[in-house]
Amino acid sequence: MSPNSITMSPSTLRSDLYKRHEERTAPPLVISVLASLLERTISRNERSSNAKIDDLGFKNDTRVNSFENCRVLDMTIQSFLERIFRYARVEAPVYVIAYVYMDRLCQFNSNLRIVSTNVHRLLTTSIMVASKFVEDLNFKNSYFAKIGGLSTEELNGLEIDFLFLMGFRLNVSPSVFESYCSHLEREVSFGGGYQIERCLRNYMCGVEIDFNERERRRESKNQLAIK
Repeated sequence: MSPNSITMSPSTLRSDLYKRHEERTAPPLVISVLASLLERTISRNERSSNAKIDDLGFKNDTRVNSFENCRVLDMTIQSFLERIFRYARVEAPVYVIAYVYMDRLCQFNSNLRIVSTNVHRLLTTSIMVASKFVEDLNFKNSYFAKIGGLSTEELNGLEIDFLFLMGFRLNVSPSVFESYCSHLEREVSFGGGYQIERCLRNYMCGVEIDFNERERRRESKNQLAIK
């Protein structure tokens, strides 16, 4: 389901983001928006690489390659995110933090592109790490591994690779969090159209930008991590 097929506005997305888990009768709206974003990103990345997933050019990096799966999981991104929500019970802001992490991962590692063979492992790992960083109570890696269809050993290894690829930069300042929320809101406003895709190329693995410098400027103003 895309943002076009449900009744959603930027204001409803924002208010829904801060509902507690026990107040919900349905998955957070941010899941639909993030799924739409990732699906379009995957389509663009695979199309720009002349359509052969095996030829995307990140086989030389062992840590990056660890997220590759030999087969594409038979589950849509939205269904996968809803599965994580159903069983891990992470709060909605965790998905925004995971989105920030996946974007940083791509910016810090130019040979990484989000594609259909790595997106599910990247999501499982980024959501688990985000949950550990911002929530007080967390499930064990073994439980997250079951949700993501991985062995505990696999997820343990992916977590280590993820942290090193991120340079252990897990802090997300309030201003950075707000900027990513704003981009998700624009995704709703434009209905997933060309304008928001072009805008998000600066955030979601599309072009080279000076992400590090921009983040340093933001976080020099406010070092408070989102708790």
